[in-house]
Amino acid sequence: MNKKIGKRIELKRKEKGLTLKELGDKIGVASSTILRYEKGEISTIKLPVIESIAKILEVDPAWLVLKSDNPAPAKITKSDIKQIPVLGSIAAGTPILAEENIEDYFSIDGRIKADFALNIKGDSMINAGINEGDIVFIHQTPTLENGEIGAILVEGEATLKKFYKNEDSIVLQSENNKYPPMVFTGGDIKILGKLSAVLNISK
Repeated sequence: MNKKIGKRIELKRKEKGLTLKELGDKIGVASSTILRYEKGEISTIKLPVIESIAKILEVDPAWLVLKSDNPAPAKITKSDIKQIPVLGSIAAGTPILAEENIEDYFSIDGRIKADFALNIKGDSMINAGINEGDIVFIHQTPTLENGEIGAILVEGEATLKKFYKNEDSIVLQSENNKYPPMVFTGGDIKILGKLSAVLNISK
């Protein structure tokens, strides 16, 4: 985890007059875990935990994860909020078996065009700014344009890749040179959706 995230947690915790134990009790973790968050010793904080910390500290979750310079919570009306499911982790790297069961739900700004979210594993998309532990938001669609990044089911397994369609093949390209392109000439892939947003909460 970026140490700046930990510094922001520590800053706002102290501003609120909360001890490590008090904040930990409110989100259901040990005080030692909060201390490790603040020191940047834990590589990834799960999104529901980020949301819980932000709510208690009365800050915008986007500010907490360095995606905003304004700590004030965004003024979004209840009608602007929607819940989307977090599905099983998607592999960015060597594909893993797709888990279609819903792991959790969380609320997002309804203006974000997304139908579900996935947790990233692996490092094959790092040059696109997508790292292990990040959350990606996917808009369901059966098609992708050349060069778009999407969630794609390959022989029953899910992966996040840049999509290219040629006359006689489909190429799934990683954004990391150590991974070769995946080339398909048959009908063994299914487009799950298009990447619409990324929440970077990784190290």
